[in-house]
Amino acid sequence: MSESTNYPQIFCLRLKSAREAKGLSQKKLGILAGIDEFVASTRINRYEKGVHQASIEVAQQLAGVLNVPLAYFYTEDDELATLLLHWKQLDQQTKDAILKLIVR
Repeated sequence: MSESTNYPQIFCLRLKSAREAKGLSQKKLGILAGIDEFVASTRINRYEKGVHQASIEVAQQLAGVLNVPLAYFYTEDDELATLLLHWKQLDQQTKDAILKLIVR
């Protein structure tokens, strides 16, 4: 992403991407995240379109339902976002090898 990245827009795009990857409707995601079922679809839609910004608490609930780290929604670097998505799936030996390569 460029230097003029709109950070709230990153959240919107990543939320929608993670939701679609899990095969959840906006309503189902909202309900699973603890949002009242009568407004769940509308709220998630507004988060994805950037009409409203989710509080950090709501973002954490969404991340939990989607099984993504909270940082995934906010990092501007697409490669880092990909690493964050896959980090939990790596075994400890692989994590240690990656850390050894990057931490000197």
